[in-house]
Amino acid sequence: MGTNVHKIIHIDMDAFYASVEQRDNPELRGKPIAAGYSGKRGVVATASYEARKFGIHSAMPSVTAMRLCPQLIFVPPRFDVYRELSRQIHEIFAKYSDFVEPLSLDEAYLDVTENKQGIDTAWNTAKAIRAEIFEKTGLTASAGISYNKFLAKTSSSKRKPNGQFAVTPDMGETFMETLPVKKFYGVGPVTARKMQELGIETGADLKRWSLEDLKKQFGKVGGWYYDIVRGNDNRIVNPHRERKSSSSETTFAEDLVDQDSIESGILAMANDVWQWCEKTGMRGRTVTVKIKWGDFTRSTRSRSAKEPIVASEQFQQLALDLLRSVFPLQKGIRLVGVGLSNFK
Repeated sequence: MGTNVHKIIHIDMDAFYASVEQRDNPELRGKPIAAGYSGKRGVVATASYEARKFGIHSAMPSVTAMRLCPQLIFVPPRFDVYRELSRQIHEIFAKYSDFVEPLSLDEAYLDVTENKQGIDTAWNTAKAIRAEIFEKTGLTASAGISYNKFLAKTSSSKRKPNGQFAVTPDMGETFMETLPVKKFYGVGPVTARKMQELGIETGADLKRWSLEDLKKQFGKVGGWYYDIVRGNDNRIVNPHRERKSSSSETTFAEDLVDQDSIESGILAMANDVWQWCEKTGMRGRTVTVKIKWGDFTRSTRSRSAKEPIVASEQFQQLALDLLRSVFPLQKGIRLVGVGLSNFK
């Protein structure tokens, strides 16, 4: 990479919680496992690679996961163990860069433009970091290496598990042209579907659209799509980034009117947000539920507790209460989302 170009590494632990459980219990190795809880209110926090072959993924309701893989083994998450391991991993990061931006317990950006360890390339720095993580924790990590955050994050999944992939400045635009839009980090299922309806399947298709037309179709975020498909992302690695809120949402395969199914979706999203709270130790006061109806109109409901919410059951109950305020339904629900804000 050129001398005036940033060198960014995105490190992502491989199936972190599930891998920790398999490391600590040899009987679980090679088996489909999920860190999480079974039962109607349960949700998958992380699935092992053996479970992922069945289509199981994070934030999936446990009942769905069991249907896809009846032999799935649920292991209760041990967040104290994961947090301690994350602390060790972040100590390793600090040896290689003063600019580390954690995204969660198991992933982070590192700006290694300044060569703290005197290693000749960012590629070899990523190899050294991954080797040290394995040596000290017995866990594998994957890495994406590039000249900006978007490309580093996107490329870290290319050689998973236990691999790395680099996108150099001369590769950036070509790499983005061949990438399916549904693989763009930050493009969710709803946007991907809208893009496909407009004939946009790959980066090359997206690149043919003018800035003005993208903004007309997608609003302000259209400018972001215009830049990233050309390999441009000027965001810096920010070690002091402060999170204002955490949220998760899901779009149903069809508009739902069945209360149990909708509540199941809300609970899965609430669990997803709570996993982030457990990862980071953050606690908030304000719960927000977002609903998109079958006719694409939106509703939001919010409630604030007097003190920060400290238990997942309390968070789930508040989310359910807010959702239940819209029943009985006048029309089907297309999407639900749950958010937590007002952090202490």
